[in-house]
Amino acid sequence: MSDIATGAIVDGTLSILIGASVVTWALILIKGIQHIRISYHNRIFGQQFWGASSIQAASRLEEINGPAARVASVGFTTLIEADGGTTTHDLEHTGDRQELLERRLRQQMQKEKGSLESGLAILATVGSISPFVGLFGTVWGIMGALTSISKSGSASLDVVVAGPIGEALIATAVGIAVAVPAVVGYNFFIRRNKVVWAFLDDFAIDFIHLALKSSFIIERQGKQANITPLSVVKKQKFNSDEELLAAEAHA
Repeated sequence: MSDIATGAIVDGTLSILIGASVVTWALILIKGIQHIRISYHNRIFGQQFWGASSIQAASRLEEINGPAARVASVGFTTLIEADGGTTTHDLEHTGDRQELLERRLRQQMQKEKGSLESGLAILATVGSISPFVGLFGTVWGIMGALTSISKSGSASLDVVVAGPIGEALIATAVGIAVAVPAVVGYNFFIRRNKVVWAFLDDFAIDFIHLALKSSFIIERQGKQANITPLSVVKKQKFNSDEELLAAEAHA
């Protein structure tokens, strides 16, 4: 085992650990910003939603970003589609309005959960394997150092400690330094995800109860404005005024 090969392996191990550290801190920053925005949007939407006079008024709130707003938007869309009879008659839309609403809300909540958990697998992986990657670099470096010592026949303290073995031990320290923030960040965001998920679960249950009070009916915006007057309908039914007059006289 040559000193060049040993040094290259140890340097490669350190490079991998440094790259993992950069990815870890980038994910911690991204997830931190994500949770700050989620908390802000959920708080604003919660204030406006519960401040509305009715669920009908809440359905006309200005569009707001955030998990809770998206869950509510899916709920309102489902109720409007069910009221207008625009849902497709297939397995996805089977069941009564409550079952359809519960299914749609659950599906949206799973999407939000997937968004919250994105990136956490990388943190868990880095936190788990970084110490072992560092240990691998250390062991390999020590093996190379011992081989070089046996060939040279010198085992003095300055050669053993201040030489290759001392450099190889750095890999273990770097591995631990990379793993600690990854594990701490993973545990922190797992806890935050549980808080957000509990909030969405409570909100979905409350939304279903409010929808139940309104018989699962949400009127379309501008629904009354789209109603065609009866005189116009009668007018469109005939090709001419003479036909209209003849039909009225016959009636």
